[in-house]
Amino acid sequence: MQLIDRALCSVAIPGAALALLATTAPAQAQAQAQARQAPLLTPETVMLTIDMAPGEPPLVVTLAELMQAFRVPGMSVAVVQDNRIAFSAGFGVTETGGTTAVTPATLFQAASISKPVTAMGALWLVERGRLSLDVDVNTQLKRWKLPESPLAATRKVTLRRLMTHNAGLNVHGFAGYAQGTAVPGIEQILDGKPPANSPAVRVIAEPGSKCLYSGGGVTIEGLMIREAADQSFEDFMAARVLRPAGMTSSSFAQALPPELAARAASGTGPDGAVTPGKWHVYPELAPDGLWTTAEDLARLGIEVSLSREGKANHVLSQAMTREMLTPHCPDDPGNPGGIGLGFGVGYGGHPGQFRHSGANEGFQGLMFMDADKGWGIALLGNSDSFSSIYDRIVQVVGDAQGWRYPARPPSAGDLLLVVAARRGVDAALAQYDRTRNGKDDPSVLNLLGYRLLRQNQIADAVRVFARNTVLYPQDANAWDSLGEGNARAGSREAAIRDYRRSLALDPTNANAKRQLEKLER
Repeated sequence: MQLIDRALCSVAIPGAALALLATTAPAQAQAQAQARQAPLLTPETVMLTIDMAPGEPPLVVTLAELMQAFRVPGMSVAVVQDNRIAFSAGFGVTETGGTTAVTPATLFQAASISKPVTAMGALWLVERGRLSLDVDVNTQLKRWKLPESPLAATRKVTLRRLMTHNAGLNVHGFAGYAQGTAVPGIEQILDGKPPANSPAVRVIAEPGSKCLYSGGGVTIEGLMIREAADQSFEDFMAARVLRPAGMTSSSFAQALPPELAARAASGTGPDGAVTPGKWHVYPELAPDGLWTTAEDLARLGIEVSLSREGKANHVLSQAMTREMLTPHCPDDPGNPGGIGLGFGVGYGGHPGQFRHSGANEGFQGLMFMDADKGWGIALLGNSDSFSSIYDRIVQVVGDAQGWRYPARPPSAGDLLLVVAARRGVDAALAQYDRTRNGKDDPSVLNLLGYRLLRQNQIADAVRVFARNTVLYPQDANAWDSLGEGNARAGSREAAIRDYRRSLALDPTNANAKRQLEKLER
């Protein structure tokens, strides 16, 4: 895979033409201004070029084609330059099968990008002495208390540790609740009591000993905010963070006001179908409940970037903003950055960079900002597969702008899905044979098979899984996956055969045992 070179060409000017420069300069300035205003991204923008077989033309993939391949009906993007929004646009539609176009005003669920926004609310209270970063949270909580644990006998769960995901708590994330179903209160969520669909939030490791990403911990943070503020979480966050940061199209309310609800996109599953009820409800609020636009997330990035330099500070002081962007819990031993108070910070050795991604049922997004350079980008999409393409978008925009962005390369499985979408499964399997270079990695075709399965391309998925078992006949997981594909295809006997083969190769395969029990009844 290689990215298209989008560098501008230079033109030499003959000596005889130099006399004309004085008269043509205004026209050239106007042309240059128009060039600067040209869209950074269009549906026809080339996202990647995939080299195919020798003598065969490369596969050139545009943004629109990438969205189609990954079943992304709509997305919105906002680009920041010099701490100002320089470009924003919407692409696609707000709902699969619909005709309403996504615009910069379209709302999406921000999912875990809610966490740094919540952190700003908590830090606003810390600056006013109504919360403390470094005392036992149970001394600040009022009605509900985190159950005592011998793991926290000496080192306590604190607000700072909740924000940096090293409080030793469980519950990585939340599934949300379908529209029309019973929704739990905050204490039911924290204790894992019905109708909560998540386990109780509890200490499972010594606080401060390791990084354990915990949406459960941020839910406790949200409870601390509402009790310290003595008002609803939604109202407090609107008054103290969202509106001061200029995020006028954003809300933590799960029952959106009519004006915002009319602009909300519907979630989309990996098969391209609309999420039942259009979207899930997230009563935890603090870790995952924000509705917003790409432009509003860009404004948040600008607010934090400028506040770090003492030039905005509508929410937090310069000192507190710098504290927020200081890495505390290292998320990668090879990365000098880590997790700050809400954001991931210091990526690739660039201390001014901060980011957060998010994924709710049917929605995914990314916010990235470089405070040292004043540039950034926010992207939101109404698809469970949007994360497979948003790094490509940032890379292409970043290359055009000269950014230093630590983009992940597309996975081999993702590239094969693009080939399958554009040229068929036979072409994807042939591409795999050409590019694996003798490496034995059954996970690549396994990923492709599951992506096809989730898109309800069941026959194609079975072909991919079957090819994997031919190439890797001793891989238990390859046979397990083929069993799942055949079961989805209604081929009961074949599925039983496949699961038995998987179990013979790996007698500890609990999934194969469960599936065989169902199939052999």
